[in-house]
Amino acid sequence: MSTGLIEKIIRGRGGSGKWKFYAIATVIYLLDQGTKFLIVQTLPLHDSRVVLPFFNIVYVRNIGSAFGLFQGLGNGTFIVLSVVALVLIAALIRISDNDLYAFSLLLGGAAGNATDRVARAYVVDFIDLYIGRYHWPAFNVADSALTVGIAMLIISQFRAKT
Repeated sequence: MSTGLIEKIIRGRGGSGKWKFYAIATVIYLLDQGTKFLIVQTLPLHDSRVVLPFFNIVYVRNIGSAFGLFQGLGNGTFIVLSVVALVLIAALIRISDNDLYAFSLLLGGAAGNATDRVARAYVVDFIDLYIGRYHWPAFNVADSALTVGIAMLIISQFRAKT
């Protein structure tokens, strides 16, 4: 990391005008944690409720990363990676003038799943989308925010190149 970048992170750019992006991240975090709380309190583990012909509410525990991958890495590794990601994303909001909505979604989503890992040692997933017998791996509000935020960054990069 160059000295200039470290100085930007410490001093920030845009200062107080960035509060709304941290507020968006906070709303995502609260929605994520609130929905997970409701699922844990009202639905038995591995139970399912049909909402629409392509959408169920389920309660599953994910000890891996996206789609349950890398379960062998252990919860401690995921916590460390989450903390590093949270610090970097918060710093990017502080120093950047671009992609702030995307970074807000990433920060809120990463904080939601990190909280699960610290508090429970797994992530609560509950959204089950499917067509017929083919199910997408269960996910949650934090995962949705992360996916949309990443998509926004990818689109931004393609637009910047044209």
